[in-house]
Amino acid sequence: MNIEKIENSFSTSDDNKCSTAKYGMVSSAFPDATKAGVEILKKGGNAVDAACATALALGVCEPQASGIGGQSLAILHIDGKTIAIDGSSRAPSLAHNTFFEKHSRRFIGYKATTVPSTLATLGYLNEKYGRLDWEAVVKPSIRIAKRGYKITKLQHNLQKDNLSKFFRVKSKSGAKYFLKDGEVPYEIGDVFVQHDLSDTLQHIAKYGYYSFYQGMIAKLIDKDMKINKGFLRKEDLAFIPEPIERKPISRRYRGIRVYTMPPPTAGDTMLLVLMMLSNLKKSFLRKRTPQSYHFVAETFRKALLYRTQRKFNPRTYHQIDEKTHLSRGFAKSLSKSIRDSIDPDLPLRESPDIEDTTHLSVMDKEGNAVGITQSIELVYGSKAAADGLGFLYNNYMSAFEFDNPSHPFYLRPNSIPWTSVSPSIIFYNHQPWIVLGSPGSARIFSVVSHFISRVIDGDNPIDVAMKRPRLHCSLDGKISLEADDSGIEIIKHLKKWDTKLTLEKGIPFSLEPFMQF
Repeated sequence: MNIEKIENSFSTSDDNKCSTAKYGMVSSAFPDATKAGVEILKKGGNAVDAACATALALGVCEPQASGIGGQSLAILHIDGKTIAIDGSSRAPSLAHNTFFEKHSRRFIGYKATTVPSTLATLGYLNEKYGRLDWEAVVKPSIRIAKRGYKITKLQHNLQKDNLSKFFRVKSKSGAKYFLKDGEVPYEIGDVFVQHDLSDTLQHIAKYGYYSFYQGMIAKLIDKDMKINKGFLRKEDLAFIPEPIERKPISRRYRGIRVYTMPPPTAGDTMLLVLMMLSNLKKSFLRKRTPQSYHFVAETFRKALLYRTQRKFNPRTYHQIDEKTHLSRGFAKSLSKSIRDSIDPDLPLRESPDIEDTTHLSVMDKEGNAVGITQSIELVYGSKAAADGLGFLYNNYMSAFEFDNPSHPFYLRPNSIPWTSVSPSIIFYNHQPWIVLGSPGSARIFSVVSHFISRVIDGDNPIDVAMKRPRLHCSLDGKISLEADDSGIEIIKHLKKWDTKLTLEKGIPFSLEPFMQF
């Protein structure tokens, strides 16, 4: 890897999506949220403070993807130590399998929500590793909610696509808060103000994040859930879903150390992809040929298949030793099993790809680094909102297993859902170099691993690695390739191999990396 070439060829952009800084950096999917994190750094906060402020602001600016009704998972490097923060949400005690026999009930409505963990995770991070007081960290999100922000084209389109789903909630609470006049999508450029959410955040800033779980807000959520026959209760909230500090997993890729989160995330799947790709020459991966694209696609598919076969919850199950799963020998054997065409032995079954997520990356001048990926699962979560509080409930019930009691993610009280996130930190010379993660549901591991390969194998700066067309392969063999005029020959050849090839403009891939300069 040519580190000088990678860093020196990076180009800033007029829209500030690609920029440089001397004293720290914040990267997120929404400008107002990024500014919130920068504001905290300027006030003397560290990377953790800035990350928490950015995460809270994203919950205001990207209600379709995250919020205080969802969950957040993080990886951080602070004071020389790297830690994975498992901020998984929890299943309410009243939730039972019989209700969810009808598949659609897992996705929409009050019963689809788990115990929100985002505030517990962010509060814990600020309390244990932050420098500024909690009130200062929450303040930017309050301001954004009160003053409003402009609706984006993405948000307009998502509201339009999910209009009928909002109205499937009998109370129409989600429509009340997140549709214009409670009836139609907001137009692009409309200023969206959230008074109730602003008041909620102000209360949380003043009384602490515990008030969400054991104070007035918990009582209001309990009342709301009882009225609307949801499962979540104040007793579930009182048993605060404090995050669990886990040891991150890591492997070297071409000599560069990559740290990511262990299960229940897809971090191990992302590392497995990298280890499989390491069996190929850089020159082969750099070539834009049908052969290289086919190998990468099948690598994604093999790794994803292995993930679905080896479901794993570190608190209750140990189905396979981590050293075996992430061994060089195992990765090499999987690489050798890839054929020149689609493998007929792999099950041709579709993998659902429906959730929405957001990611943020932060680094401060002291070298502390934080990556947080957070979600409310489906786009606009359960489509049900907390009355008087202004936030959407998640629909993480859809991420549980309902049929097999021996399954590690089988629904039971206080169990955690499965997740596809993989926030990561890349180290160079024993120091954090790139902090990255992505939205994209089942595509997250492929986006992150492909990006890392493009930087390390292709000697590409992060702006180039981000802009190049992305590739994914699902369990059923469907190859999704971001539309790109320069790849016509590749498309022709891939179509010969795979009739399920789809070209997608504006493919829902996104990447929020940060690289130190």
